Formats: sequence, C-alpha cells, structure tokens
Amino acid sequence: MSAKKEKLAGIDVLLRREQYRDKYWQKRDPIVKDRLLWRAQSFRHLVHLLPGQSILELGCGKGQFTEQLYKVCRGENSITAATFQKEITGLDTQYPSVEFLNLSSFPGFLKGRSFDYIIAMDILDKSNCSWILQNMYDLLAPGGQIILYESNPWNVMLQANRFVNKLFGSPDQRQLVNRSKLYELFSQLGFIKVFAVFNDFVYAPLTPKGVWLLRNLSILLENVPFIRTLAGSILIHAQKPPKNLPLPQVSLCYHEQLKGKVSIVVPCHNEEMNVEPLVTSLVRIYGEYIHEIILVDDNSLDKTREVIAMLYERYDMIKPVFRTPPNGVGRAIVDGYKVATGQYILSMDCDFQHLLPEIRDLFDAAAKGYDVVVGSRFSRHSVLLNYPFQKIIANRAFHLLARILFFRGFRDLTNNLKLMRREVIEKLELTQPGFAINAETGFLPLLMGFKVKEVPISWINRTPDMGISSFKLLKVGGGYWEVLFRLWLQLISFKKNYYPNVTFRKSYAPKS
Repeated sequence: MSAKKEKLAGIDVLLRREQYRDKYWQKRDPIVKDRLLWRAQSFRHLVHLLPGQSILELGCGKGQFTEQLYKVCRGENSITAATFQKEITGLDTQYPSVEFLNLSSFPGFLKGRSFDYIIAMDILDKSNCSWILQNMYDLLAPGGQIILYESNPWNVMLQANRFVNKLFGSPDQRQLVNRSKLYELFSQLGFIKVFAVFNDFVYAPLTPKGVWLLRNLSILLENVPFIRTLAGSILIHAQKPPKNLPLPQVSLCYHEQLKGKVSIVVPCHNEEMNVEPLVTSLVRIYGEYIHEIILVDDNSLDKTREVIAMLYERYDMIKPVFRTPPNGVGRAIVDGYKVATGQYILSMDCDFQHLLPEIRDLFDAAAKGYDVVVGSRFSRHSVLLNYPFQKIIANRAFHLLARILFFRGFRDLTNNLKLMRREVIEKLELTQPGFAINAETGFLPLLMGFKVKEVPISWINRTPDMGISSFKLLKVGGGYWEVLFRLWLQLISFKKNYYPNVTFRKSYAPKS
C-alpha cells in the first residue's frame, strides 16, 4: 500500500472509531458525563497540569470530554480539540480557551505545531496504531506526555457483546490492541516512562444507582492481580524525551488571605534525593504563601542533614529541625508542629514533589473556610498507580470500620497531606510516635467538630530515583487500630458531641 493510501485508510479508521465511540456514549453509557469527568480529573492528576501548558484532544467528537477537560483545567490551559467528523461544527464559542478543528487528514492543520500534552480515547486500531502514534510523537513538545484510554479486548462484557452482535449480523469492526502490544509499540517509537494499566470496572450491566458501589469496587479491582485484566479500559501514559525538563515558572498563589501565612512541615528520614527538589518546587509554585518550611530530619543515615543545611543557607524561609533518637515520623511531625508559627500548617511527605500542582486544591478549600483539608487518595477523582494491594485492603477496611464507629462519612483521612488552621493544631493531643499519627490528625479534628474537607490527589508509588519508603504495613498497622478504638471508646464515653473546646487526655509528649 502506498503512503498516500495508508494515510487515507488511517483517517477512515480514525473517523469510524470516533463515530462508534460517540454512538456508544450516547446510547449505552448512562453515566457518560460522570465517567468523562473522572477521566478529565485523572488526566490532570497524572500529568500534574500547570496553567499555560497546551493540550491536544484527538477525536473530540461533539465535545463531551472537552467540556469536562475545560472545567478541570479552570480555563487556564489552551485546548485544541480535533474531530475527524466533518459534520460537527459550531463548537468554538462555548469555551474561550478551546480551539475546535475538523481534520480531513492527520496531522493536517496540526502539522508544525507542538503540544505539552495529548489525550485521546478509543482511537488506536491494529490497522493504524503505529502510524497515528508516530504522528502523536511528532506533535509533542520535548518532554511532552500522552494519555490514552483504549477499550480492553480482554473485558468479558465486551467479548459477550461482540459475540451477540456477530450473531445478529452487526459485528464490531474495531481491531482492538491489547495492553502488552500497546506497551511494545510505545517503546519502539522512542517514548519513555511508558506504563499501560488496566482501568475502570464501572461498566455494563450498569445503572446510575449502581455507580457508587461499582466505583468503589473499581479502586480495589484495578489493583488485584489477574482480576484487573478484566477492566473495561486500558490507560496508557508515555512521554517524549527528555525525561526531565524545567517546569514553567508559574505561581499558583491566588488567595490573598493565605499569602505569607503557611508553615510547611516535612518529616525527613533518609530523603537526600527528595528534599531539594521538593523545596525548590514549593518555593517556585507557592512562594507567596510560604511563611516557613520546617524540614525535620529524623536521624537520617544518609546525607539528608547536609542537604537541609545547604537549603538553610540558600533560602531564608527554611527552618531546620535536627532530631535526636528515638526515631518516629509521629515524633518528627509533632516536633515540626511545635516550632511552626504560621496561621496555617501544611504537613506533607518528602516524596510529594510530583503532585505539588494538585496541592492548590487544598489551599482553595482553606480559602473557602475549611479548618482542615486532606488530600484523599481514594476519592472518585483520585489516581492510584502501583499502589500495593495489601495496603488498599487495609486502608479501605480501616476507613469502613471508622465510618461505622464514628457515624460519619469520609473516604481517606490518614494521608499525611493535610492543611490545618493553627487553632486546630493547638487543640490536638497527639499520642502516636509513628505513622499512626496520620490517623489522629485525620480523625481528631472531625470528632472535635472542625470543618473537614477532602480533595482528590494522585498517588504514585516511589520510583527507584526517589529512594525507599520507610512505611511497613505489618510494623505500623497496630498503631492505626489502637488510635481507632481508643477514639471510639472516648467518643462513646461522653454524653455530648465533640466540639473544638473538647480535648483528649495527653498520653505522649515529645521531648523538646
């Protein structure tokens, strides 16, 4: 086949795939709006989107996903939405920062342009995937990333529907590509940081009322070996070299009431690889908010102490705390709280530098009046990648029992990404020397009557260049259960509800 004929055939396949997908969304997906919102949020969290970065959406159809993407981007990013259907027109006036294109060829009008991100859904076919991926590669700026959602050919409901449709004379003409082949194709074309994961168990037989259950189950099933291969979609991420580029000089400080008022407490144990990137990014993105950054070295055995000392010389806002034994992340956090002087205190782990753009959601919630804002890993709009399955089971079981015992609704209060008013910190009586302090800082404000808000974040397991986490489930799990049942016993022992003027007995007081 000549190159010209190959391109024409490729465009024809793109057109048919886009039409097939739009028809399915319209007639067979009762929660399409919610699903596309989840995917838009997932895209934002996966790439850690910053204002000003450019996005290309391929196969936009009638703009259903474009609308959700525009919402989660807050109108701060230029979006080029391209459809291969000629009859779709007149969408340009709905979204100020969106450019709609009708493509009769590919790359067509896009030739010579470059984008920071490309996102598309259900456009790869065995007959055209190498050709379209090569064109996507060429359209990406250096360091740009691509996110694709493709139907999973191993999905049992898809296979059943295909069998039935074939019997009735309307076979599914799509030639779907499986996960291993997708990974191979991306790698061969020169993409780096490639991962292809099974995603989304919220599929037929589905009713809107069943979404809540299926969405919660999906978080579990996506991480269960073998079972995850039956998911409805495959999520593919890849990046064009180089691996690391300087991020745009963008400030995310929009709330005057927070400027110069945030103390950031970061416990550090053997974090020499993570401390400097974290501090540099914090200063670049949130410098106007920061009153001080308190780096608490918890008796590290590597060069963390030396890196903190270097940062102290470089930045006036750095306040180092060098602990003496005994070790413990709970002790480190409490020691950081004790020296914090800001009106708001943000606690975070040292390996959170990749999700710093998402932290703006915590600041937004605080500006609206919430006393405590928690970064939730298990929101319906969160992204979990490489999350150990045993930790998912333990976390979900723990929170389920906590909701039952405390008669309150929440999803994930035990993450050490919390923004709290100083008044909250001053009321807390913290007892745990280890990781279970995160359960106390999550549950205590809720039980004491403070306004608590959860916002979705991404959670991506540490890569080799980030070091090894010191969290060990079997070692620290007992502390979490101790906190849960101690607080429950205290709760039922009182004849009144908890309010901010109620404090608990102090059973652990770190040394100064």
